Amino acid sequence: QVQLVESGGGLVQPGGSLRLSCAASGSIFSINVMGWYRQAPGKGRELVAAVDSGGNTNHADSVKGRFTISRDNAKNTVYLRMNSLKPEDTAVYYCNAGSLIDESWYDYWGQGTQVTVSS
Repeated sequence: QVQLVESGGGLVQPGGSLRLSCAASGSIFSINVMGWYRQAPGKGRELVAAVDSGGNTNHADSVKGRFTISRDNAKNTVYLRMNSLKPEDTAVYYCNAGSLIDESWYDYWGQGTQVTVSS
């Protein structure tokens, strides 16, 4: 089992910045990839960014150049730095960890943190 605790959401004006943090605990040795997803009202959950155990990153086209995912293995924490925020970035952001154990894939989710971009 992996437990994920997110922090850092809030209200910010357009053009502002926020940094989300996600601390992992439990069976962290099994984690292959960590990422951030978001879900806006009335929409499905979408991948924002992900980083694998080798440090390779992937960002959604909608956030490239504005958001940066990073991972601190010593702290078992993944971050999402969000710059130049837009109202359309408003959503609940969820931390995700994926683990491959005995040829089975397991997904773990945090509780979600609200990000609201509004003037």
